[in-house]
Amino acid sequence: MKRQKRIALVNDITGFGRCSIAAELPLISAMQVQACPLPTAILAVHTGFPDYYLDDYTARMPAYIRSWEKNKLHFDGIATGFLGSAEQIDIVRDFIARFRTPATRVMVDPVMGDHGRLYASYTEEMCAGMGELVRLADLVTPNLTEACNLLGMKYPEDGRVTAEELEYMAAGLTDMGPVQVVITGLGQDDEVGNFVYEAGRGRLIWQPRIGGDRSGSGDVFAGIVAASLVRGDTLMAAVERAAGFIAKCIAYAEELELPWNYGLPFEQFLTELK
Repeated sequence: MKRQKRIALVNDITGFGRCSIAAELPLISAMQVQACPLPTAILAVHTGFPDYYLDDYTARMPAYIRSWEKNKLHFDGIATGFLGSAEQIDIVRDFIARFRTPATRVMVDPVMGDHGRLYASYTEEMCAGMGELVRLADLVTPNLTEACNLLGMKYPEDGRVTAEELEYMAAGLTDMGPVQVVITGLGQDDEVGNFVYEAGRGRLIWQPRIGGDRSGSGDVFAGIVAASLVRGDTLMAAVERAAGFIAKCIAYAEELELPWNYGLPFEQFLTELK
């Protein structure tokens, strides 16, 4: 049966804030790839708001996955995002083992922390579990904090690293299992960058810095890269598309004077993703 490319999205669903699956799904759909949510939790707003409602979906995930299996669903890509417990990480590892085929591209965004600190929910057990999950990935997209944690390295005090240091870190991550690495959200004066590494070589891609951090930027990046790769684009082209799209959205968010936790107003530019 002929069909479109299809990605399973393992992440939470948030009603307001433009993050997680709520951001990934429309972007991937706009790129003519079918997005299939596997929810880890349902939130009214994300945790960057002063009050949030969260319904943990851990206990429901195995039955949800069994239904997909009984219906003999297949996926060209599996993309994972924030996971809230060691149990969820184990469930996702099992999900990948059961649904992966030689043609399935597994993409892990190890959402663990930022700016040199892990999120409060992350325990040593979860860090170890994420390390095991990364071993199953074809592509891993950590920020600098997450890359340092996965490699057991100290986070640089000023958050700055050289291209040579990034090359060393990316090579260490590929030694864990992935064949492709993107170290995201790097800062340098008035620029932000991504370090793209594959086949033993890396390249830094810089964009002008516009405004400050915004919720959901990582999910937008991961969604666009995932859809690009299952469509057959190169990793470099996928990263350049995602970074350029995010820069455009941030500029528009600044124009609208949106609060940081409202996320990226990507709706304005959805028709440009093809």
